[in-house]
Amino acid sequence: MNAPAAPELLLTSSLLRLAGWLQGEGYGFTTVTPATHARVNARPGNAVARSLRDVFGWSRPFPASLLPEAATEPLRAAGLLVPGESGLLRSAVRFSTLRGHLFAHSAFPTLEEDAVFFGPDTYRFVDLIEQELRRQPLPPGSRILDVGCGAGPGGILAAIAAAVAGPTLALTDINRRALAFAAANAAHANCGHAELAQGDLFRALDGQFDLIVANPPYLNDGQQRLYRHGGGRWGEALSARIVREGIERLAPEGRLVLYTGAVMVDGRDPLLESLRPHLEAGGHPWSYKELDPDVFGDELDEPSYADADRIAAVALVVQRHDHPMKVHLHPAMA
Repeated sequence: MNAPAAPELLLTSSLLRLAGWLQGEGYGFTTVTPATHARVNARPGNAVARSLRDVFGWSRPFPASLLPEAATEPLRAAGLLVPGESGLLRSAVRFSTLRGHLFAHSAFPTLEEDAVFFGPDTYRFVDLIEQELRRQPLPPGSRILDVGCGAGPGGILAAIAAAVAGPTLALTDINRRALAFAAANAAHANCGHAELAQGDLFRALDGQFDLIVANPPYLNDGQQRLYRHGGGRWGEALSARIVREGIERLAPEGRLVLYTGAVMVDGRDPLLESLRPHLEAGGHPWSYKELDPDVFGDELDEPSYADADRIAAVALVVQRHDHPMKVHLHPAMA
């Protein structure tokens, strides 16, 4: 485990104070896709912020007079108050509402290498986790890991959904900035102590887990930004690694819940094709299904997707079972 440095501690405490203030003001915002965000902001009259949602949701520039010191002081302290054009200011952080909780993440547009992403995928990811926990609740004392946690909503809301079982939560990411955001979000959600560790996937923590959740980057990003680039031919490499390495980190009867994107090529699913031999050889029950047949369609204009039909949002659930058995596939699997 890596102890957070002073800048990350300051960032976390500032985000936590800001989240508390926004909650007191009745703030709420649902984050949309980047394409929708750009379209809405381009409408006449939307160039300059007039409300808290404009500042902390739509990431619009605002005059200094719009926010009170209770909001600008934590922004300033954490270096999140950015000068804009014509004497206006910008917030480098956004806050989105999910299951009644506020989650801090990076402002639009997310161009930085260490940006902390949150979007429509996040809502689908949390839905998937909660459905799985309703289907099969966790036993008491379970250990939960959100690997590549980003802002942390998957692990945080999994821990809250399973709170009756008294779980412990671990959040890992290769991005130190993401961990600072996740720490603030966990504290604001009152989900109990969360263990934070920086590192490459599972290497930052020892032991086994009863629930591993993951929503990794799954695009082939030309700039190879951490929050977006999944590696491999179409961005599938990180998802494949999580499955191959993650099954070994499951406790007996533990589950891996993966939400990711799969590029479809000539009617084929290369991600599933690459994972199937490993899943079948392990003898563990697993299911795989499409949740949304067409996400990030604008990416198909990129040269790296010249052969792709579409990008689908998919879900894989694997349960570790250490006795030989026949594999069970989800009836919706192609």
